[in-house]
Amino acid sequence: MAKVITQETFDDVVKENIVEFSMSVEESREETVKQFEAQGINLANIIKDLNLNADNGVPLLNEAVEWLKSNQANLAGENQEDVCKRLGTLAAECKLSVPHRVLAAKLGAYEMIVEVLDKEKELNKEVISKLVAAANSIINKQPDIFSFKSLEVVSRLLKNETDKTIVCDLLRWLQKACILHEMNRQMIMEDSPTLKHLKTLVGHDESEVVKNVCALFRYLILDDDIRVEFGKAHEHARTLAVETLTDITKLLFKFKSDQDLVCDLLLTVASLTVRNEFCQVVEDAGGLKFIMDAMVEFPDSIKILRESCKLLKALAGNDSVKSHIIQNGAAPLLESALNRHKDNEAFARHALVCVATLALREKDNSKALFETGIPETIVQTMKIHPTSKVVQRNGAWSIRNMVSRSRDQCDTFISHGAEDVLNQALTDHPTIAHDVKSALRDLGCKVHLNEEWKAQSDIQIKKDD
Repeated sequence: MAKVITQETFDDVVKENIVEFSMSVEESREETVKQFEAQGINLANIIKDLNLNADNGVPLLNEAVEWLKSNQANLAGENQEDVCKRLGTLAAECKLSVPHRVLAAKLGAYEMIVEVLDKEKELNKEVISKLVAAANSIINKQPDIFSFKSLEVVSRLLKNETDKTIVCDLLRWLQKACILHEMNRQMIMEDSPTLKHLKTLVGHDESEVVKNVCALFRYLILDDDIRVEFGKAHEHARTLAVETLTDITKLLFKFKSDQDLVCDLLLTVASLTVRNEFCQVVEDAGGLKFIMDAMVEFPDSIKILRESCKLLKALAGNDSVKSHIIQNGAAPLLESALNRHKDNEAFARHALVCVATLALREKDNSKALFETGIPETIVQTMKIHPTSKVVQRNGAWSIRNMVSRSRDQCDTFISHGAEDVLNQALTDHPTIAHDVKSALRDLGCKVHLNEEWKAQSDIQIKKDD
């Protein structure tokens, strides 16, 4: 078994080489690594690139944490410039890598920050801002250190704080606590005061605050924690939708000139539209009208068009709203957008699945889409992206759903080369064979369908004469 040492032991030797033998930082680090490797010690668990104080050999991260902890009880009385400098060093070091952040947490930096913020009444705004920024740096990609006390501190600050920068950093703190951590998400959702503050912030006048609230809502409905067998993503989305979906949809009109925020709002509305009745809520709040206007006003903005397609797909979960989408003129807008940006794979995949969803079991919708000339555009898009399995699959879905109840469209699709494109996809992407064969079958093309199971029995039933 390989020998190992602690980070503290490694740092002490580096320090000794600097202080006792007057080595430079780089020389000391290289010499220390050589010494331990010569002894057969595995240094895989050691952070070898910690920034050091050239005078005393102490890592800047350790130095900053020790100074802050030793002055924790009286940070408000210390020289505020020194406090901010130490916190800035801590944040900068933690941004370097995950191991740096893990080390900071082990040194007690995160708990110290939470404790200080818990008694923050005497601290000035700059120090509070630096403390929150440092907490953000430490918790990034290690959400396990988040606690209920952390939530209480963040919740109280959100309620009382008016500084835009601090509010945004507090929201990012909660965002980072949600990633890959179902228990943190549930803890936040079950805390009524926090949800109340978040709902209030949805109506904030600052676009940056609204953007971060929307991002937090999307993080709260993630389902990415493999340690939990069953998460509550759907329940969280439903709760947030009931409380805020109408308000968020109306914000589209308030911030319509801010393209980046509009994209975030569209994505958030689509993420929260998880039930049939929510589709109607979005339409009633003007969401469908906004999408139509946005696709006309920003025909060259791939981001807005992509998010519009995502939201249209979500709204099509309601059959009534699905019909209204086409009746409001979405068909020519979709064809125009896909034709204009068919070279963009990311947009193409979303546009194609939107077409497939709108045409599913809706003959009138399929007819309206067909009349725009979209069959040629679908086939051309598939030809442009032969190596993209998602584009080929979504294209096959679009073709199948459009012709399944409108057989008169088959000849048009075939005349544009749909059969050749689908057969090529069948060869290149065998994992989507079922989807491609379904499209070929509904087009009336020759396709070999496997008989997955055939009943056999040793006992034969004799027919009566």
